[in-house]
Amino acid sequence: MKGILGRKLGMTQVFTEDGTLIPVTVVEACPNVVLQKKTVENDGYEATQLGFEDVKEKRSTKAEIAHAKKANAAPKRFVREFRGNDITASLGEEVKVDIFAAGDIVDVIGTSKGHGYSGTIVRNNAHQGPKTHGGSKNIRHIGSLATNGITSRQGRILKGTMMAGQHGGFRTTNKNLEVIKVDVENNYLLIKGNVPGPKRGMVMVQNAKSGQSAKTPATLVDYTTEEE
Repeated sequence: MKGILGRKLGMTQVFTEDGTLIPVTVVEACPNVVLQKKTVENDGYEATQLGFEDVKEKRSTKAEIAHAKKANAAPKRFVREFRGNDITASLGEEVKVDIFAAGDIVDVIGTSKGHGYSGTIVRNNAHQGPKTHGGSKNIRHIGSLATNGITSRQGRILKGTMMAGQHGGFRTTNKNLEVIKVDVENNYLLIKGNVPGPKRGMVMVQNAKSGQSAKTPATLVDYTTEEE
């Protein structure tokens, strides 16, 4: 599986030559360094370990420094693995955004925005209680939990019951997104739609597991051409 690490910069929009507006997320993916190549013989599976964004040695452990030196690289802030042998780069080589092309279908993995402890209405999109005069005062509170209409299980809260709790801050995958543009010079990708995480959050971009074939690349309006 081929992939690359990057940072989500935010969202914008681009236009095709026929006037279609496409909302896109800008992902800055500076060259990643191959820190390790895992094999079936040594590790039991095949994978390529990539490092993204240098960090000072004084902010790294001795193990991280020694691991990066095997690839003649500086310690990295983010280190992730991509299963398989689709990344052909060798140890110490760089992986750039040109491994993707416009029209490719990708999955983007990131950590969703954290919203802290939230109620069931915000967290689960539950309905509010009645607001009529003299009616129930249970407007935003959770309803009955213990019975769930099952006589044999009274007093037991079933697994998966909608309740208040931690909202966001989890590993999330947005699947089957289309790559609209690949800019090799400036190291960024334009991906159609939204991707998980806050601005400046780290994301993993990899080819889609669904195996969808690439789409015909959209022809974007080029505003860089000089007027004669």
